[in-house]
Amino acid sequence: MARGVLAILGSGETAPGMTKVHRGLLARHEPVRAVNLDSSYGFQLNVPQMSEKLEEYFKVSLQIDLTTLHLANFHQSSELERTLFKQRARQANYVFAGPGSPSYALNQWSPLNLGEDLLHVLDEDGTLCIASAAALTLGAFTAPVYEIYKVGVEPYWLPGLNILANYGLNCVVIPHFDNNEGGNYDTRYCYLGQPRLEGLEQQLPEGVSTLGIDEHTALIFDFANDTLSVEGKSNGYWRQGNESRILENGSTTSIDELRTTKVVPRVVLTSEIDLGLDMDPSELGRVILEGGPSSLSAVAQLVQLAERGGEGFIDPSSLIEGLLAARRSARDAGLYDLADQLRDVLLNARIEVNDAVDGTTWSLH
Repeated sequence: MARGVLAILGSGETAPGMTKVHRGLLARHEPVRAVNLDSSYGFQLNVPQMSEKLEEYFKVSLQIDLTTLHLANFHQSSELERTLFKQRARQANYVFAGPGSPSYALNQWSPLNLGEDLLHVLDEDGTLCIASAAALTLGAFTAPVYEIYKVGVEPYWLPGLNILANYGLNCVVIPHFDNNEGGNYDTRYCYLGQPRLEGLEQQLPEGVSTLGIDEHTALIFDFANDTLSVEGKSNGYWRQGNESRILENGSTTSIDELRTTKVVPRVVLTSEIDLGLDMDPSELGRVILEGGPSSLSAVAQLVQLAERGGEGFIDPSSLIEGLLAARRSARDAGLYDLADQLRDVLLNARIEVNDAVDGTTWSLH
């Protein structure tokens, strides 16, 4: 049976009115392992400041440590960085993503196959809290709002992550449904306006509905109980063909009333490395030395262990030695890019590596 909770916020993810929503979602978990995905705003020049603002909100308003997972550009990231990003997302039980550009987010997340990682969080009874721009990526198709509203291109759809289809909801997601920033011109429906939204809906394949969410409003899908609740300031909407249903604030609806396709149990093929099961440094080292498809995941696990080592989890010395051994093996095998990545990992962890004729030494700084 499906588990987990998906909360889709129409806007205002850090506004005072949404604090109660976050608290209710976070109360499901003890301890809370909360992460923020920065990819949706990775194109901006103030990425660190955006992340700090979100982290401060969770710290001050919710008394929760939010860890930002950084992947601002898929093509400029290394395979190790991508693997770490996916592993850390899967290991969280509260995943937040929000402001930015939906098309930019898709450009980073689709080649990562991040949808499977987000579904894994739900499978493990975790919570996804997806807001604003990131919310548009959850459906079968995604409206590239910036390109349509700011650049003026003809309205079109991009393939979405299609998370909701796994629960029988074949739809697109439109946040900011009641936006009125335009004043004397129509900026409803995430700045698309009525004519462009209706034109986009006409482009959708038969059977694809529209899920709209007003600003400062949360639609909370509880998949274990098969219910959809509406919290916050206003309403949600389910548009199917020529019919539109209002999901009223404060109401709870059976998801089955909206379901348009049969739910087919997913077959998820994962390795123990990908799932983050406990492996000691020597076992991870063996996987790395053997090579193969799991070796990079093992390196990423070793990096995570090394990061936690200074907090009493395990003596970091053996982990650092394991990383150095993996680096030597990579160099011996001619995998110089991987060797450089491992050295960068150590340097970023304030570990100075000194290569000499008689061997390699390290020191903590």
